[in-house]
Amino acid sequence: MMAVEKGMPAWAAILISFTNLTSAGQFAGLDVIAASGSMIEMALVQLVINLRYALMSLSWSQRLHPEFNWVKRMIIAFADTDEVFAVSSARAAGGKKLRFVYMVGLMIMPIVGWTGGTVIGALASAILPDVVRSALGLAIYGMFIAIIVPPARDHRSVAVVVLAAVAVSCLFHFTPVLNRLSSGFVIIICGVGASALGAWLFPISEDAVDAEIEADGEAHLQKGGCDDD
Repeated sequence: MMAVEKGMPAWAAILISFTNLTSAGQFAGLDVIAASGSMIEMALVQLVINLRYALMSLSWSQRLHPEFNWVKRMIIAFADTDEVFAVSSARAAGGKKLRFVYMVGLMIMPIVGWTGGTVIGALASAILPDVVRSALGLAIYGMFIAIIVPPARDHRSVAVVVLAAVAVSCLFHFTPVLNRLSSGFVIIICGVGASALGAWLFPISEDAVDAEIEADGEAHLQKGGCDDD
């Protein structure tokens, strides 16, 4: 819906949704496209926002069945999202290796749901009145706030990083000279700067990261994580 409102044809919004399975990446990418940003700017924005998926893939690499060759690894990397990673980690936490058939089956429904939601949004934008579309446009901001607030409330490190990113973003928005910088590069600076500050103030050892991943997997298993024969 947001893509169509920014002047993008519905088919382009659907294609982006199908080929770029990341909400934050799409959200930031739309601003870069709307501002006629460069390809380099777009690439850097997506790299910074989606860098966490590289860490998820590294975790996956230790849990994949030996049947995985580089082609199969590239296929599952396409749908390396938070949800797919969480469910697959729950299975791997039980000591089972992740097989290719299982991963493909796990990927299908998120891809269908993600793309289908975009189709519905693109079609709805053509029939809904402006006041309703404006109200729904605020929903995505509410979604991101709902994602950020709980961990920021429970962990001081997250709160510091979030506040630092907000402060830098406000600095670029309200400072006369800095506000000429494109939104894409502002996102890059805010993301990298706040993350670097968090890594410096709140370093985490590799053992702690591994323990957290295992704990998350066990938690998903207790909630009824997916399984097969």
